[in-house]
Amino acid sequence: MTVINAATATRPATVSTIVAPEGSLEVLSQQEVERLRDTSSRGLHDLLRRCALAVLNAGTPTDDSRQVLETYADFDIQVMQEDRGLMLKLDNAPAGAFVDGRMIRGIREHLSAVLRDIVYVANEIHTGGRFDLNSTDGISNAVFHILRNAGVLHAGETPNLVVCWGGHSISREEYDYSKSVGYQLGLRHLDICTGCGPGAMKGPMKGAHVAHAKQRRRNGRYLGISEPGIIAAEAPNPIVNELVIMPDIEKRLEAFVRVAHAIIVFPGGVGTTEEILYLLGVLLHPANQHLPVPVVFTGPADSAEYFHKVDQFIRYALGEQAAGRYRIIIDDPEAVALAVREGVRELTQFRRENDDAFYFNWRLTVPLEFQQPFEPSHEAMAELRLSTSLPVHELAANLRRAFSGIVAGNVKEAGIRAIEERGPYELHAEAGLMTHLDTLLKAFVEQQRMKLPGSYYQPCYRLGS
Repeated sequence: MTVINAATATRPATVSTIVAPEGSLEVLSQQEVERLRDTSSRGLHDLLRRCALAVLNAGTPTDDSRQVLETYADFDIQVMQEDRGLMLKLDNAPAGAFVDGRMIRGIREHLSAVLRDIVYVANEIHTGGRFDLNSTDGISNAVFHILRNAGVLHAGETPNLVVCWGGHSISREEYDYSKSVGYQLGLRHLDICTGCGPGAMKGPMKGAHVAHAKQRRRNGRYLGISEPGIIAAEAPNPIVNELVIMPDIEKRLEAFVRVAHAIIVFPGGVGTTEEILYLLGVLLHPANQHLPVPVVFTGPADSAEYFHKVDQFIRYALGEQAAGRYRIIIDDPEAVALAVREGVRELTQFRRENDDAFYFNWRLTVPLEFQQPFEPSHEAMAELRLSTSLPVHELAANLRRAFSGIVAGNVKEAGIRAIEERGPYELHAEAGLMTHLDTLLKAFVEQQRMKLPGSYYQPCYRLGS
């Protein structure tokens, strides 16, 4: 039975109903069901509820995960094991996920992916001792198994997956440009992987989808990779046809670089800068310096100044060698697609010559400091060592952590609450680095890249020497 609850002055319209998962998971053990129902700190109910609400609320113009949880405070999801299979009981779910009382199929698929990954990670990754999550190889192996379980590693296919990074809070011109780039990629039979949210994560998928239709390419891939802390602020866009929820931001970033055959960076804010620093830090590790990974920074003409500031910061903090790992192409979607296609060809040749897998970059070394989860507490942020005297990949790792903390303070529920309770995070660095960091962050604020346009932004950080 489906019950539709009309909107009130304090709450949007909601729907209460029972649905079956879409394909990903049909049966669970009694123990798995009990863990999904368990509301204690040891249970999975709160995690399932938060991720499910994010998926059901997709399309709502907000990047405040706490606001989503407060708006639908009475939302609940319960897993029921019945003779006919697994069912999900939803109470007071966002009405936008339904049409005429029936859940939109794409949202049902995303909801099923959330359930699949939460159960798999809890059973296979975090318990049982199968993976050593304190070692580099153990963490990389865990990332591989999560992706394999989700069915996104396609053996035998020629490399063609382009990871696209960029902000959720971008201008209309930047969004349209990302669509144009995606269109040019799609015309060349390239698939798209993004963080699955709106803005520069949606644009390339939308453009590629149109191009794939023109090319009559019916099996186009639009892979979205998210994690529980960010999914409410960047809910999956409707074009995503493969969704994976990684356990944390570090494993999400490793998943991106392991599956990528090329990487494009569009304009963004601190989250995009975190991704850039992660990528460059990994590529600058001595073991990776010979590996071909095509990387292009691109945006419309009005974004030239944005990339100039990002490039300046990278050159000062990480050096000219870091800048040599990417190229900047402004206002030319076709040139971007051609550069990516050529880079993918070189990567394909390299992997053939070295008998490397096409679907997962095993040869890439990801140091442990890029893999271990960073909890951005006030103490941890203040203790970060930000100095150009560090080895370059270590400085990149610490800068990545600093930007990750700012992301948490901007949009993640726990980070927002921590800032409200204790004030801004404090970051300390040597004078020259702090000047460049301050210039970059002020530019992001002025260009409204910290929050969605129209939202008031109160900095969650304070810089000191």
